[in-house]
Amino acid sequence: MNNDISEVLFNEAQIEEAANRLGKQITKDYEGQKPLVLSVLKGAYLWTADVIRKIDLYVDLEFIKISSYHGGVSSSNEIALVTDVQSDVKGRDILILEDIVDTGQSLQFLEDLLLSRGANSVRVATLLDKKEGRKVDIKADYVGFDVRNEFVVGYGLDYKGLYRNLPYVGILKQEIYS
Repeated sequence: MNNDISEVLFNEAQIEEAANRLGKQITKDYEGQKPLVLSVLKGAYLWTADVIRKIDLYVDLEFIKISSYHGGVSSSNEIALVTDVQSDVKGRDILILEDIVDTGQSLQFLEDLLLSRGANSVRVATLLDKKEGRKVDIKADYVGFDVRNEFVVGYGLDYKGLYRNLPYVGILKQEIYS
């Protein structure tokens, strides 16, 4: 797998530092609250595990699965809710843990869904923010790293279900997916 990576962008130590930094800020921002942490499957599971262990508050944890890439390297612009959240979100403060914000369409879909169900607030903590890819005007509240417009894998991010188990985030060689 490592031979398929052209460049490591963020190593394990850098990711751990980002989780620590965001966990401290989230703890401060949600002081006195019990947020519902909503992890977006499958990509954000590692990021979620690392960040919530750094949050010094009571939190509820739920999972939701949406799909927009459908196995490709770019968003299909068609977002599907695959697995819904099980808890009632009405009146709750929601913190979405996302692996990457790219076009912003998936995040917009989630925010609209949760707010339409009566969520009190919705914030986002993403590992990666790819601002160059935005198609909608949306931003993450907490960002681990800004990333350039490359196809990245590792640390939960995949290509056709592979590479999620890499302990770092790297750029996938173009010849692998072209």
